[in-house]
Amino acid sequence: MNATKRIIVKEAVWAELSLMREPGMTFSELIETMIERDKKRRLVEDIKRIQEEEDLVEISL
Repeated sequence: MNATKRIIVKEAVWAELSLMREPGMTFSELIETMIERDKKRRLVEDIKRIQEEEDLVEISL
């Protein structure tokens, strides 16, 4: 379902977002890309934290 929503951003934020867009990319696509990058970053951080904090046991297959 394609719903159009409006979000309020400061002019400086709009300018930064505009600079981040690739040619032909919509703001929706840019935001989707940013969300995916953040999810991956969080996953990597979680994995690193677990490796550093937890006692891991190797399981032979």
